[in-house]
Amino acid sequence: MTPTSLVRDIRSAVDVDAVVTLTRDLVRIRSENPPGRETEVVAYLQGLFGEMGLGTGRVVEPAPGRQSLLVGTEQATPSGKPVLLVNGHLDTVPVRPDAWHHDPFGGEVHDGRLYGRGSADMKGGVAAAITALQVCRTLRLDLPCEVAFHLVADEELGGRQGTAALLRAGLIRADACLDPEPTGLDLCLAERGLMFARVTTRGIPAHGSEPSKGRSAIITAAAIAQVLHDNEFPQTPHPLLGTTTCNVGVIRGGSGPNVVPEECELQIDRRVLPGDTERSVVQGIVDRIASLDLSPGEDYDLEVDTFCEPSEIDAGHPFVDTVAASFQAMTGRRPGTTGLPFTTDARFMRNQLGIPAVVFGPGELHVAHTVDEYVDVDSLVTAVAVYAHLFAGFTGTQRLGDERERSSLDNGVDGARSMI
Repeated sequence: MTPTSLVRDIRSAVDVDAVVTLTRDLVRIRSENPPGRETEVVAYLQGLFGEMGLGTGRVVEPAPGRQSLLVGTEQATPSGKPVLLVNGHLDTVPVRPDAWHHDPFGGEVHDGRLYGRGSADMKGGVAAAITALQVCRTLRLDLPCEVAFHLVADEELGGRQGTAALLRAGLIRADACLDPEPTGLDLCLAERGLMFARVTTRGIPAHGSEPSKGRSAIITAAAIAQVLHDNEFPQTPHPLLGTTTCNVGVIRGGSGPNVVPEECELQIDRRVLPGDTERSVVQGIVDRIASLDLSPGEDYDLEVDTFCEPSEIDAGHPFVDTVAASFQAMTGRRPGTTGLPFTTDARFMRNQLGIPAVVFGPGELHVAHTVDEYVDVDSLVTAVAVYAHLFAGFTGTQRLGDERERSSLDNGVDGARSMI
């Protein structure tokens, strides 16, 4: 098959109704996290993959009800072909139905937009990738790669019960990874990391009528909040991610208006750039607070709740070129490149396993997690076509060889492929 005929055949085989129906079906299955309700959507997908002739895959359940599904084209006997992994999450953020103008679990289509929680983030992307494989099978293409799906739990709350659990179990093995998160069909090559932390200040209690006899933990916390908010953390801006940020999102303190507060807690959100580590980020906060003549352990305590590493892939990596070439073949134009201000499960591939990962999917970032979340149907259709072309053309990237083996061993991951 010539490149021109492949493009023509894929375009003719893309079924708009198929990707819309699958996206709608997934949206209608509630999987809000918390609490995490992935079991029903996993059961639905097992049935779908079974109908496609791929079997029901393997369900990984590190905690009750927190299920991830591993399935793909590779059978019991390894083919030796490179493995292209599609990693997508099945959980969504919660929803307040009374705030919506459209049924958040209806998957209704109006004016070319499919509405519903998870439509953009990221059930639309998952549906597009599965539909793309269906297109390849309809065309009876002899794929040069094995396509693996890891459809995971818990991404919205950091991935501990999802992709991180697969990593701990040694179940991730691939030559490249496609993560179909909503990027507006731009290639996302970098993403900020995050740190959620709590700063707890200590004061001296006193009667509210004589505040000078005490020391207010709230006043100290307010000064810390101000210095963290007002001051930039010195760093060279990243070409795709810009600068770091710090948001003080929660403040709690005091027991009553007539008591000088003894304790106050701030909850902060620091977004960080590639090269930052947990240690360096914590030190940056301590240095900022030190400008107030306050010392950790004496005037306040700093506790890290969550740290997710930033990650990136080199713009010149062969896998980036491969995805870009598929986009250009199916659309006639080069894709844009972007960075994400938040983290995705792609960080596990890039940082822990050395697997090149590109985040690229239908839907716009600015509607994810919002009231009346939607995905454009045209975006779904384009994604299906590009993914199908990618599956039909992926022949591997520059192999990392022994270096990847060492990385896997260093991170407690055995060499087994993830395909069942």
